Amino acid sequence: MTRVRVTAPRQAARTAPGKPLDAGEDSDAGQVFIRSLVRSQLRLALVVGCGFLLILAAFATLLVYGPGVAETRVFGIPLDWLLLGAGIYPVIGLSAWLFTRAAARNEARYRDLVEDK
Repeated sequence: MTRVRVTAPRQAARTAPGKPLDAGEDSDAGQVFIRSLVRSQLRLALVVGCGFLLILAAFATLLVYGPGVAETRVFGIPLDWLLLGAGIYPVIGLSAWLFTRAAARNEARYRDLVEDK
């Protein structure tokens, strides 16, 4: 039996050699591409951030105005504490996953535009 070492591909191997991905200094079109990428990343950050804050506000409103939430106990722990302590973390994780996935997609589109140029 032989040992096989499995590693991730090198970062340099992912891009074509000799092709810079930073096209901002090359031409006006490159500057437009970069501005478009920055705007799309900012828009994505604002949408995900506002969506997270909206969900958090709805969650807090439910806890404050929900009938009987403060009095309900699960295994001796108040339900509102349990929901705040364990219920919000999946929302944070989902927001982060969605943001990372969409940001990578934006960057891949930018790379495709620059490589086609």
